[in-house]
Amino acid sequence: MDVLYLVLQLLGGLGAFLIGMEMMSDSMSRLAHGKLRAMLNKTANNRIAGVGIGCTATVIIQSSSATTVMVVGLVNAGIMTLFQATAIIMGANIGTTITAWIASLGSLDVSAFLLILTVVGVFMTMLSKNERVKVVGNILAGLGLIFVGLSVMSDSMDPDLHPEIMDAIRHALSVVDNPFLLLLIGIVATGIVQSSSAVTSIVVVLATSGVLIGGTGDGVYYVIIGSNIGTCVTALLSSIGASPNARRAAIIHLLFNCLGAIIFAVFLLCWQPFGTTFSETVLQKIFPPTAGNPNYQFQIAFFHTLFNVTCTCLFLPFAKGFVKLANILVREKAAPGHAVNEVVGDLDERLLLQPSVAVEHVYQSAGKMFAYAMGTLDEAVAAFLKKDVSAKEDVADRNEKLAEANREAVQYLVKLSASAPVMEDEKTISTMHYVLNDIVRIGELADNVTKYTDHYEKDSLVFSGEFLTMLEEMFGRIKELSAVAYEVYLEHDFVKLREVDELEEGIDQDRRRLISQHIKRLNEGKCQPENSSVFINLVGNLERAADHITYIAHSIG
Repeated sequence: MDVLYLVLQLLGGLGAFLIGMEMMSDSMSRLAHGKLRAMLNKTANNRIAGVGIGCTATVIIQSSSATTVMVVGLVNAGIMTLFQATAIIMGANIGTTITAWIASLGSLDVSAFLLILTVVGVFMTMLSKNERVKVVGNILAGLGLIFVGLSVMSDSMDPDLHPEIMDAIRHALSVVDNPFLLLLIGIVATGIVQSSSAVTSIVVVLATSGVLIGGTGDGVYYVIIGSNIGTCVTALLSSIGASPNARRAAIIHLLFNCLGAIIFAVFLLCWQPFGTTFSETVLQKIFPPTAGNPNYQFQIAFFHTLFNVTCTCLFLPFAKGFVKLANILVREKAAPGHAVNEVVGDLDERLLLQPSVAVEHVYQSAGKMFAYAMGTLDEAVAAFLKKDVSAKEDVADRNEKLAEANREAVQYLVKLSASAPVMEDEKTISTMHYVLNDIVRIGELADNVTKYTDHYEKDSLVFSGEFLTMLEEMFGRIKELSAVAYEVYLEHDFVKLREVDELEEGIDQDRRRLISQHIKRLNEGKCQPENSSVFINLVGNLERAADHITYIAHSIG
């Protein structure tokens, strides 16, 4: 019965620890959503910057698996290159080592005072109406739960409370001293729970109680190394069915961790006992043992950090080599794309794990849809000016792809709303629905133009060169408006909104002037009455297109 109670207590503590990690991770992501999004938008071809971004993002998200899955999604969506992804993945491995350090703090006397953070955080969340204060409260509550979980797990492993059971556990774990078996234990355990943080935390809690897997030698280090390989399972599963580049990103993650594990495993095998020697010469000077406490937990955390930092330093100069190797290993051709791929790329659901990043992703995708719709309108107007009816089929095909892309984008936004984004992102999501509608309307107006071209050709209508020139000039201003609006939309440039409004007003004046001159020519008998329907509707449609372009620009406000 004591054994069952101990196991339940250990699992209960682990549950509290993981819930705390999840709460803190989610709340930190919400608090830093703008910064996280900005970081990932600045993924340059600088290796060091990429490592820093990956490390920082993982510290915020508290999960290298989540960061890697997000990177796979960004690569799949075409937002990030494989080279950029490689550096970020390496940085994520460094960032995830913070979990072991947090778990190690549970052994300090100060951890008892940190338990109060749970109550403080809960009261902040319950009593405050300010969203930011609530988020900070959740962070504190999550951090407090982490130490509650660590405390419960440590109590379950207290040798004074369960001397016989702990002696049995210590003996059972110390017997397992085969390096390859210990490595396998780390891989399998992490692969099952899909969290190296959970496995590392359990190892640290055991060490806090004086229980070391594999005994007091190097055994525990093999488990830590194995957990780094096991954490690749999440990214590999996430890449199934994704683009070749996304699968390559997951393979790079696996290659990096496996090569690092092999190098360190060989190193540990050649230098035995590394743990004892390194501990006595270095670690015990940094973390001096106290009475009855050899501080194994800090040694494990230090080794975890040392392992990942060393691997990153070793392999970062060969990032391009990893990319080339991944290209060799994954040679599959991309599956034939559907409308969404051709218009905006993949709206990757992996990014829903981080709503702020997903919001930026769909925002950028809508910008591509906008450019695609304007290309459709440009083709339709050019065909009218040339009296070319053959463009109708291509315009219809482009609009069909645009409509499908719109349906996919709307579905993505609905899923994004369900992922509990912050209020700022929720407002952006709401605005995006209107933006997508405006984009589709531009495509529909292009379709209308092709119908006027049909009348132009079939009814043998005749338009003066003066009118066609004025129409071309009007559409030139619409394209200029589109270029400025596109820049305003992507860059959130409020200053240029005035330029958008001035261009839109000029297009309104063009419409009034064209119609006024047309009526004058009709009265003078210089224009065919049959032209009026096409003339007035065509000019009106172009003016409405300018309105929708203006609405898109003003969506940033």
